[in-house]
Amino acid sequence: MNRLVTSLVLLTAVSCRTASTPSAPSPELPRVQQLAARTEVAAALAHVDQERDRILAEWVTLTEINAPSDHEAERASYVEKALREIGLDVTRDAAGNVLAVRKGTGGGPTVAVDAHLDTVFQPGMKIETKIVDGRIHAPGVGDNTRNVAAILAAARAIEAAGIRTKGDLIYLFTVAEETNFRGIEQFLADFKGRVDHVIALDGGYSGFTYGGIGINWYKFHFMGPGGHTRSSSPPWSATLPAARAIERIYRLPVPRDSHLNIGMLGAADVVNAKAQDAWFSVDLRSTRNEFLDSYEKKLIAIAEAEAKRAGMTFRNEEVSRSRAAFIPGHREGLLVKTAEAVYSVLGFESPTISPTASNHASPTLLAGVSAISTGTAPCRDGHALTENCEIEPIYKGIKKVILLAVSMAGME
Repeated sequence: MNRLVTSLVLLTAVSCRTASTPSAPSPELPRVQQLAARTEVAAALAHVDQERDRILAEWVTLTEINAPSDHEAERASYVEKALREIGLDVTRDAAGNVLAVRKGTGGGPTVAVDAHLDTVFQPGMKIETKIVDGRIHAPGVGDNTRNVAAILAAARAIEAAGIRTKGDLIYLFTVAEETNFRGIEQFLADFKGRVDHVIALDGGYSGFTYGGIGINWYKFHFMGPGGHTRSSSPPWSATLPAARAIERIYRLPVPRDSHLNIGMLGAADVVNAKAQDAWFSVDLRSTRNEFLDSYEKKLIAIAEAEAKRAGMTFRNEEVSRSRAAFIPGHREGLLVKTAEAVYSVLGFESPTISPTASNHASPTLLAGVSAISTGTAPCRDGHALTENCEIEPIYKGIKKVILLAVSMAGME
């Protein structure tokens, strides 16, 4: 969910807007191979396998702590306690994020590994996990509890192995990703000029993103005189131009790299009223800012025409706006190439690499900070009551986090 209005110089090459797979070995591959073979790093990776039962148990525990946006306190307290038990210094910032900064020996970049604490389910909902045929089932188990559990497991492994990095490692657990990005914005403001790379753990597993998709949200309002069901028509209910506009909007062709959705509807409060204000939401997404701009004009033109046709007025309520986020040269930069090498070393096959993040990587890139987003286990049915994840891959996913974080922060 993107809520930023910051702009950035953007890449315009077509190659920056489409998914790709590595066509040649990453130049960082020899370095990452050597790093993975070091005694301390190998011990950290082995620690993950030794802790499988604990990792799964903690994944279950965290999942069953319901944490809707703006109600993350209980889960945040669990995470804070776990980090302190590892031996890390932990703080809370003004937004409610939980941070643990693991100091490096000096001379290396600062690397933040982020997972958002919040889920999309209502406060007070009782969450129960079920494990069936190698999959773990529960609302929120994937987005984003798998990655919260993964960072805690990675932090324990790094500490247990005695790894010393040159740069600082920041274990970051953020709030409000599903609503307004308040958590990551607070972190970026507090650490402005002091963080070099951000690894945002959210969706994905077998690939990663290096750019952020642009997202515009609107509420289109159609305003009429209203009335009772039995009053003469016209005037009609304001639902009429709203319905006509929806039908026309859905007939617009949408390119494969872009998305358009009408997800919410609202109108009168009672059955026997003609709506004075009928509205629907619009979610417009693209990796191309020119598409966002041109389709915004098309959508508004349709809405205005249908309101006029019904003798009513139209009002566009802009909910949020965020530009597609790219840093020039980032696709060939150190973080992306190191991530490619990590995937290769750990045996992932041809990771898909795309500029389509719609998570914390987007505001980070818009702030000019190097970032990618990935995940630690393959999951299905995100944001649904039937959400579930495959269990076995998370252990490899945690190893990916360890090797990527250590590779980026550097070792003596």
